[in-house]
Amino acid sequence: MDIANQLVAQGQFRVLKVPLGFIKILEWVFAIFAFSTCGSYSGSFRMSVECKNRSDSNLKIDVDFEYPFRLHQVYFNAPTCKNGQSDRFFLVGDYSSSAEFFVTIAVFAFLYSMAALSIYIFAFEKYRENNKGPLIDFGVTCVFTFMWLVSSAAWAKGLSDVKTATDPEKVLDLIPACENSGNRCREVYDPVMSGLNTSVVFGFLNLILWTGNLWFVFKETGIVAPFMRQQPAQEKQPAPDSYGQAGYGQQDPYAGSQGGYQPDYSQQGYNQGGDYGQGGYEQQGAPTSFSNQM
Repeated sequence: MDIANQLVAQGQFRVLKVPLGFIKILEWVFAIFAFSTCGSYSGSFRMSVECKNRSDSNLKIDVDFEYPFRLHQVYFNAPTCKNGQSDRFFLVGDYSSSAEFFVTIAVFAFLYSMAALSIYIFAFEKYRENNKGPLIDFGVTCVFTFMWLVSSAAWAKGLSDVKTATDPEKVLDLIPACENSGNRCREVYDPVMSGLNTSVVFGFLNLILWTGNLWFVFKETGIVAPFMRQQPAQEKQPAPDSYGQAGYGQQDPYAGSQGGYQPDYSQQGYNQGGDYGQGGYEQQGAPTSFSNQM
């Protein structure tokens, strides 16, 4: 790549250094973490049912569940502690709506962020032409901000319900054999929910990012520009001159075109050549020559 192409490339990617482009990168990355931590989750927990008759016991009852958390379709087999028989039991609840809604918003936010970044880098001048691009960008950002708020809140509530429905102590209440005093039921280990907790955190982080980006996208629309213009600075008035305002400089009868006293010799009797002419001493009755006195 020659120097010209390097300068062009530097100019194209320069938008990523300003808040408009940098926040869009964060939105793109955080959207990936949001849908990946939720959409790829799978968990399990284990219980044990120890019957009076040890031969009827089952000490390793594994229950596996995963996204989209249709728990009412998840089942497991547990002993009845009667003649070696076992029954099938299902978990309670369907939380797929909130989970799928959250993942869908995250995927669409990821796609839109990637498309917006491409426009910022390769067609930023076209994006700012006639303010159509910033106005569309601002409208879509408002929609995604609201959707992140709704989806994150819904998924946070859904996750709380998933934790309750997959709590081994709650699931053991579904097994009738655990109600008999001679049998012993207990949980072996709980499901690991750290990935789902992270997805909720990234959901609200995306809400903060998209809310903050509203201001920077709104500035690109130019709507706020007339309100941000600074008033022109007023010129300082010169300090009053005591001599010019109240003294000799205001109206000086002796001041000429140059500001000083310049007598007019043509009016006083002197001609421009410096000789004594008709307007000299002759006007005052002075003798013009010695011959007249003789």
